[in-house]
Amino acid sequence: MNNSAISIVDLSPFLLRDEDGKRKEREVINEACSRYGFFQIVNHGVPLDLMSRALKLSKSFFECPVEEKIKGSPLPGAPFPAGYNRKPNPSYEFSEYLVMLQPGSTFNVFPAKHPQLREVMGDLFNGFSKTGAILESILNESLGLPPSTLAEFNNDRNSDVLTALHYLPATETGKIGVNSHKDVGCITFVLQDEVGGLEVQNDGKWIPVTPKEGALVVNIGIVLQVLTNNKYKSPNHRVVRPNGRSRNSFSFFYNVSAGKWIEPLPHFTKQIAEKPNYKGFFYKDYLQKRNENKLKRTCELEEDLGLSHFSLTL
Repeated sequence: MNNSAISIVDLSPFLLRDEDGKRKEREVINEACSRYGFFQIVNHGVPLDLMSRALKLSKSFFECPVEEKIKGSPLPGAPFPAGYNRKPNPSYEFSEYLVMLQPGSTFNVFPAKHPQLREVMGDLFNGFSKTGAILESILNESLGLPPSTLAEFNNDRNSDVLTALHYLPATETGKIGVNSHKDVGCITFVLQDEVGGLEVQNDGKWIPVTPKEGALVVNIGIVLQVLTNNKYKSPNHRVVRPNGRSRNSFSFFYNVSAGKWIEPLPHFTKQIAEKPNYKGFFYKDYLQKRNENKLKRTCELEEDLGLSHFSLTL
């Protein structure tokens, strides 16, 4: 298996209402989501100059002294750690990141010397959100669901998160930037620089997701895996730090609200006489179980955290 396994999907037919082109691209998307849970998209509507500027400004920010960056640390008592973060977790010891919630949120914290980064991340957030709605509609059609099923299910955009990430170069003792894991939420978009390092697991092998200029990586989250009763896969993936170079990227999580009830849709269970693979749960309960397992280290691999608790097939 090689890099050709990671499909490139052209979204322009959906923006131009090219019905024949839409049908062909939906077939590619359906295959990619069913087999790998990963694909890349081009002509997605997010301006290329905005993406380029965002990467340059984030790189400039992360090159600043720590004393300056920590001025953007999360506010005490904030419900989510928006702002500059460094993980004490060994899995993330070679990375740092900057989190943004809704652009107008009072919880977003940025150092005063970086207003341009705040502005460009706000524009990027809005661009990703629009692309998320477009892709959600495409996935709805690809799955054969009644119109607007996914949009009505995930109709609250207040839980979306944009993160700028920076990974240090590999060392002799460590090359992993982020350990193997599955993403929470519905859909993840990744904008990575030319350095690469993102890998997806399939059939026990790690496949590099080679950066393509102007492209965004799309990753199916566990919410869609549960809703589709495993028809669409949330893949294990990781970041391998390159030798001699830092890596910069952005991740946008097209999320669901904490109080959302999640269970396999009847379209993939009762209507086709299939048993559900998961019992229903509130999203916040899944997140709590995931965090509990992380703290207890009850699971050897991060991808096992949380979701197995709700499985009906173990």
